[in-house]
Amino acid sequence: MKLLADNAPSGMKEQKFESYFGRKIAIDASMSIYQFLIVVGRSGTEMLTNEAGETTSHLVGMFSRTIRLLEAGIKPVYVFDGKPPDLKKQELAKRYSRREDATDDLAKATETGNKEDIEKFSKRTVKVTPQHNEDCKKLLRLMGVPAVEAPSEAEAQCAVLCKAEKVYAVASEDMDSLTFGAPKFLRHLMDPSSKKIPVMEFDISKVLEELELSMDQFIDLCILCGCDYCDSIRGIGPQTALKLVRQHGSMESILENINKERYQIPDDWPYNEARRLFKEPLVVTDDEQTELKWAAPDEEGLVNFLVKENGFNIDRVTKAIEKIKTAKNKSSQGRLESFFKPVSTSAPVKRKGTKCVLVSLIPVTKFKTLSLRSRPGVPGGLIYPSLGLRSGRPRASEIIYVLEGELLVGFITTDNDLFSKVIKPGEVFVSPRGLVHFQKNTGKSLASIIAAFNSQLPGIQLISPTLFGSSPPVPDDILAQTFLTTTAKIALLRKIFV
Repeated sequence: MKLLADNAPSGMKEQKFESYFGRKIAIDASMSIYQFLIVVGRSGTEMLTNEAGETTSHLVGMFSRTIRLLEAGIKPVYVFDGKPPDLKKQELAKRYSRREDATDDLAKATETGNKEDIEKFSKRTVKVTPQHNEDCKKLLRLMGVPAVEAPSEAEAQCAVLCKAEKVYAVASEDMDSLTFGAPKFLRHLMDPSSKKIPVMEFDISKVLEELELSMDQFIDLCILCGCDYCDSIRGIGPQTALKLVRQHGSMESILENINKERYQIPDDWPYNEARRLFKEPLVVTDDEQTELKWAAPDEEGLVNFLVKENGFNIDRVTKAIEKIKTAKNKSSQGRLESFFKPVSTSAPVKRKGTKCVLVSLIPVTKFKTLSLRSRPGVPGGLIYPSLGLRSGRPRASEIIYVLEGELLVGFITTDNDLFSKVIKPGEVFVSPRGLVHFQKNTGKSLASIIAAFNSQLPGIQLISPTLFGSSPPVPDDILAQTFLTTTAKIALLRKIFV
């Protein structure tokens, strides 16, 4: 985490929990269950249990946290671990040993009555069991939330779902998700709201670009920094590992040129097998087996499972079911990207045959002004053709409905994402208030549109005349620095608008 913060800061950004409205997120279930067992209803060695003495902390945590996700309009997909790779046995043995040590330390702390040590060591004895997993799978199915069983590592399966664009991102606290190649990775999504910790979003393409590494080199970097599949080389920390990968390019070259007196390479070090597990993990790729469906909750089933079998309060469960039903209706709304997709200016614009659905993210439901335009009139023409882009309506969002013709429309967000689409008769497009946007006739005939604004005084600010035709003028040196050009070229541009 610190290595990326120091060396690839543009590859990570803080986001609000609410910003993932409408997103499908693959969640590492085992990691979440582990957190619930440690935190939910725990006091020293005591945990939440039902009448039979069986632990229910994981169910309480999974139930409440999933409802929070659904209420935020997020569509969670929980992915459960399968059989661990043989190469992970050594790491699992270490974890078992640490739990055994913690159990001994807990016994000593209990004898002395040291509450602080009891709290600390009791958490270290926690283990997610197969029964915990089965309980949570059953709960999720009753809630109408998809649960995917990975054949091996859950992080690898999550990454595959993300690569296949079945989900937007992977949520976990284990950074291995990035090593498995998840395009987008989220930390702290499952933290309780009381912590008020922002979600940290990682973009693997930006991380690689800023680190100046290929994906293969990034995997080698992660192995050098330490992973579940093999020991690290003592003395090589994250910064040294990055330096070595940049200098030598591959693990083989590093091992060939490394100072072997200073750095002791473990005997029979299985870095190549670890690399293979990251590059070619055991995952399910069949569409039928990874089909994700969100359904209505099974109300009777939830009451039987939570109330009758596990002692939950009937009133709380009933209220929670109503929250789920309300949230499911809310999450059925799409995000803006479900109609428009961000596209690079170098790539051809892709278009789908879907209609636009207005969502609650854009405040355009109360329109005050209506106008009929036949612009852009000629094929290839822009609205305000001498200007091209305009900075937007400072006091209103704009919706256009195409009567005839074909338009290429788009706008640019404050994150510099371009949302663009070709729209035809019967389709609509919304340009949010204040954003740079454009409309161009890409058809072979005249185009007519109906435009509406949610203000009687929408205003308009045009980029080119604002910058080059203002009175008094913006100083040439400021514009030259802004556009990375010379004052002489700025002077030439200014003549067009003055």
